[in-house]
Amino acid sequence: MSKFISVEELYQYFLNSGQGICTDTRKLEKGALFFALKGANFNANEFAQKAIDAGCSFAVIDEEKYAINSKMLLVENVLTTLQQLANYHRRQFNIPVLAITGSNGKTTNKELINAVLSKKYNVLATVGNLNNHIGVPLTLLNLNHKHEFAIIEMGANHQGEIAALCNMAEPDFGLITNIGKAHLEGFGGEEGVKKGKSELYKYLNSKNGKVFVNGDDEVLYELAVENDKITYGVKRMYDVIGRDFSTDETVSLKFTTGYREKDFGKLTLINTQIFGLYNFVNCLAAACVGNYFKVEDDLIKEALENYQPNMNRSQMVKTKRNTIILDAYNANPHSMKAAIENFSKHKAEQKLLLLGDMFELGEYSAEEHTKIIELLKGNKLENALLVGNEFFKTEDNTFKKFKTTDECKTYLKAMAVSGNTILIKGSRSMKMETLQEVL
Repeated sequence: MSKFISVEELYQYFLNSGQGICTDTRKLEKGALFFALKGANFNANEFAQKAIDAGCSFAVIDEEKYAINSKMLLVENVLTTLQQLANYHRRQFNIPVLAITGSNGKTTNKELINAVLSKKYNVLATVGNLNNHIGVPLTLLNLNHKHEFAIIEMGANHQGEIAALCNMAEPDFGLITNIGKAHLEGFGGEEGVKKGKSELYKYLNSKNGKVFVNGDDEVLYELAVENDKITYGVKRMYDVIGRDFSTDETVSLKFTTGYREKDFGKLTLINTQIFGLYNFVNCLAAACVGNYFKVEDDLIKEALENYQPNMNRSQMVKTKRNTIILDAYNANPHSMKAAIENFSKHKAEQKLLLLGDMFELGEYSAEEHTKIIELLKGNKLENALLVGNEFFKTEDNTFKKFKTTDECKTYLKAMAVSGNTILIKGSRSMKMETLQEVL
């Protein structure tokens, strides 16, 4: 039987490869280490030799029958080894590591905080939403000695996942954006979500780390009662105190600290390019983190004002015929409610909502989709199209429904919608952003 290679030995191969890691045979890099991960429908051990032939230096495998030459590095479990290697690598760096999780706004917070901290530090931040049990180790393995700070986004849909990611990334600081009705099916209801997300607070408390907490969020504040906290909000004398000066279209704010000027009339206004009043608290969080790490106020302002939303999040897109508020990266009851309530206050003569199904709600799905319909009616938003099987199955027929996004697209194309301000929102797999093509 072949001998398993240790993580310490593998680390030397990793360093010699120039820290190159590949997990996808479609994106192979010359000289990199190929990790033969397994999925429900694939076994990358089968492609290990292909990776070597394509120029990878070595392949990490966990099935001995594929260990056909010295280029194959055998381990007990490729995924576990990848995670252990990432943790080993992380321990070589004595820099602040900030972990971000939450039901909504993880990526937006990560991007805003990255924009602020990057004004003063060389920051490694999660790319896109590589925030799971594979994405987090891949992010950590990108750390190099030029980095002065790391921001690690952590996603989860089951209890225990955040704890596992914390053990891997070993953060010194943490921020939970909020706790809402997301991944109810996997977490086992709202209390399960609360328990799962708060694993970050528990980890940091056990390691004497610090947490950034929205003091106005009673749930978060209560969960962080035993933590060493840096607080932000609008209602009390927090470490960072903000005030919302937002217009109808984009977020504007001012902030100060517990020991500085309290007359908001004398403070500098920050005008962002971010749509959605619910993003005010995300901007304030970024200001709080920046302030704690001694980023100057003018640089915080510059970072927030220059940040441009992307990846279908809180974007305002103007087409030849309509104005589109694109928030179609993902959706759950909490974020859907916030988007609808914000849109109801928007000053536009003609409004249209295109709402897609919310996924991973399990037994709560019918109830939560019905609640969204009631919310539309309660806010007197009469012009809405509902897309997806979950919305289609609801008993309420107040609004026109479509089983698929393509069916809705065909309808919109025929209608030649013009002169509308349109909110597009739905879960990622619905691909609601494709509706822009006919608007």
